Amino acid sequence: MSPEVFVEILREAMFMVIVLVSAVIVPSLIVGLVVAVFQAATSINEQTMSFLPRLLVTLLALELGWQLVGATAYGLYFQNG
Repeated sequence: MSPEVFVEILREAMFMVIVLVSAVIVPSLIVGLVVAVFQAATSINEQTMSFLPRLLVTLLALELGWQLVGATAYGLYFQNG
């Protein structure tokens, strides 16, 4: 394996990790921001109000299962050459 091929594989692996992680993190950040704006507007300072929606969105994003499909396709791409 030449160094160029190794670097290309490593680059694609890091990109796949970023895509898979951002699919879970970005919706959680958006929901957290919306809840924070709502809390600031209404002066409600309840911790569970910000935690529960983010938890539900994160679990929903994990439950969709497309991360497994993407990781499997990535592995098959390198297995088949």
